[in-house]
Amino acid sequence: MEESTSKEKVLKKIRDALIEKTETPYPILDVDSSVYTAMDEPLDVTFAQELLKVSGKFVYCESDDEFLSVLQSFILEKDWPVLFCYDEKIQRLLKQGGIPYESDTERFFELKLGITRCEYLVARLGSVMVSSRISPGRRINVFPEIHLVLAYTSQLVPDLRQAFQNMRKKYTQDFPSMISLITGPSRTADIEKTLVMGAHGPKELYVFLLEDCAHLNP
Repeated sequence: MEESTSKEKVLKKIRDALIEKTETPYPILDVDSSVYTAMDEPLDVTFAQELLKVSGKFVYCESDDEFLSVLQSFILEKDWPVLFCYDEKIQRLLKQGGIPYESDTERFFELKLGITRCEYLVARLGSVMVSSRISPGRRINVFPEIHLVLAYTSQLVPDLRQAFQNMRKKYTQDFPSMISLITGPSRTADIEKTLVMGAHGPKELYVFLLEDCAHLNP
């Protein structure tokens, strides 16, 4: 009998709780306001600083011509291997500068140095946002030992929220099947706490930031 009485008391409390409305003990959350403090530096400076913190390399160029000149110098000085490029827009730029490149997909597994575009540069994180919608898709972002990224100042955004908002506007009807962030070279310390670079992707990441030029933007 006591068990039944206790059960009835519990059920009565539940009924009373459902009938009587009580104020929520938690304040209404503001999900629209930014959680970040205002940035003191311009987006390009903030991005460069954050990229360097995660062992990436940042190169600023004022024009396509300066980019081609700097890239040619790097290839010679660093004795870089053949440059793989599957992006037709970048290919046209490389041809303009007389920089040789390889685009034969059958030689993909020989790839050591690759160049791609990106969707956005996330300043606060020093991260590069890529997607499956950018030629040539997914593989070249993770396969080469050295990954070169060509981006323009119009692709700089302050944070992830803005990047995803832009992506939704950009791909309203055909959203990418893959969106990923690249934050510096690939690394791991899973094995005996020893840092190993290039464990799951490129050992080196170079971001070339150019003043805006609409003909190459994704």
